[in-house]
Amino acid sequence: MVPVEVVGVRQHRLDDEIVVLLLDPAAELLVPILIGPNEASAIAAAQAGIVPPRPMTHDLLRDVLAALGVGLVRIEITSLTDGVFHAELVLTTGVRVDSRASDAIALAVRTGSPVLCSAEVVAIAGVEASAGPAEQELERFREFLEQVTPEDFDTGENPAPPGG
Repeated sequence: MVPVEVVGVRQHRLDDEIVVLLLDPAAELLVPILIGPNEASAIAAAQAGIVPPRPMTHDLLRDVLAALGVGLVRIEITSLTDGVFHAELVLTTGVRVDSRASDAIALAVRTGSPVLCSAEVVAIAGVEASAGPAEQELERFREFLEQVTPEDFDTGENPAPPGG
């Protein structure tokens, strides 16, 4: 496993697919992981420090773990099978929980937990980061975040009942 940094969320210009970019700084490789718009919003909001008025799914999981006295040690992107990235949550209890990579990353960003990626996954899916230095990637991400509002993260799922 190699430590990677969550660079941010990007939308592919040609086909409008959304990816989260992980950077292996030692190898100077970016690992793009295709994700859905809800997961993209969750990751972007957490990186921007946006706190929703009501807990979103990843906030809820973080809060449940904390209420149970369990912490997230790290997340691991363990494999890439048929184009699908697999991940595990590694908890302070020693338990490992199977997870979608996008959900694991969203939780890691919220908890400040390390993100590790299998060296094999980096070798298979990694692309050279030389297409633009990490600083340029971060600047583009900051520009994206400047356009984001809390309403962008309201999916309409599980609206709060009146008074709650």
